[in-house]
Amino acid sequence: MNLNRKNVFIWAALLIFAAAASRLVLYPFNFSPIIAMALFSGAVIADKKYAFLLPLLAMFLSDVLFEVFNIAPGFWGMGQVVNYALLALITVIGFGIQKPGVLRIAGFSIASSILFYLVSNTGVWAFEGMYTKDLAGLNASLMAGLPFLKNGIVNDLAYCGILFGGYALITHFSSRRAVA
Repeated sequence: MNLNRKNVFIWAALLIFAAAASRLVLYPFNFSPIIAMALFSGAVIADKKYAFLLPLLAMFLSDVLFEVFNIAPGFWGMGQVVNYALLALITVIGFGIQKPGVLRIAGFSIASSILFYLVSNTGVWAFEGMYTKDLAGLNASLMAGLPFLKNGIVNDLAYCGILFGGYALITHFSSRRAVA
């Protein structure tokens, strides 16, 4: 079986939704796949509307399940709207991964982690009322997020490895079966 466009979409969707499910299971450890899901979707799914839709839908469904199973607040305010917008932006960034390779994916992953940290912490500062609305408040918000940045970079690299690596294995073995 050689992977055609439909099969690529199905395998990519399965990987994205499996990653989203892991978000629920690994929540207590603050291990989240959202950035990797967006990068992967942008890089692999040819139809751009589905490249956006899949990670957003996967995150939305996991947020619903957070609420349903009372794991954590799934819907918690404007800061979360910022996170959804960031997920769409990171999907666009994933479009730039033309030829996936370890260094390229790692670079895109780290850059996306830093972007997510900067914008999401600025969103918390701007919308959540936890900090004063001045440069000192913005600085406090950014400083409070630094431990999450370190963890986020590790998470994103790990999930990018899982998603892109899993996809590479699937395509490799599918093409070998087609030749045999």
